[in-house]
Amino acid sequence: MANRGPSYGLSKEVQEKIDQKYNPDLEQRLVDWIVAQCGGNLEKPQPGKQNFQQWLMDGTILCRLINSLYPRGKEPIKKIAETQMAFKQMEKISQFLQAAEAYGVTTTDIFQTVDLWEGKDMAAVQRTLMALGSLAVTKDDGQYKGDRDWFHRKAQGYRREFTEEQLRQGQSLIGLQMGSNRGASQAGMTGYGMHRQIM
Repeated sequence: MANRGPSYGLSKEVQEKIDQKYNPDLEQRLVDWIVAQCGGNLEKPQPGKQNFQQWLMDGTILCRLINSLYPRGKEPIKKIAETQMAFKQMEKISQFLQAAEAYGVTTTDIFQTVDLWEGKDMAAVQRTLMALGSLAVTKDDGQYKGDRDWFHRKAQGYRREFTEEQLRQGQSLIGLQMGSNRGASQAGMTGYGMHRQIM
């Protein structure tokens, strides 16, 4: 963890608000999924935000997680080096984030490396892992391991196919959003400058 002193004033208030978003129940579900997805030789951390952060901080588990969502031989991260050097560990976290984005996690759901490395926003880490789990369940390609009820399925697009004839018919119609031209006529209109007769 980075060597930071205590925060005061506005910085402290902001950090407290960020910390309130962290969900301990969600942490347990994510730990269970990561262990199930990566294989049984992974030890679970003790409950708590700091332990969860320490467990993921070197990036190795995250790299193993994203690789486990791909078929053997098509893993996005080819070599996961075991190292104690800080910049190498941060590099592994960055590799995971790039692979998660390539897998389909939206940019707004992806945390920053310092959110995990320095423990600044562990709720963002949870959000990224939840989005990744939801995508894995939705893809349903046989790579997901674990309980399917841990994550919700994402909505799927429904592509419609129209024939050329149906498309041509649609071009001659005036949509109701544009109004209607039925019943419009100039009957009873007078020229400009003429007086209207009021009855």
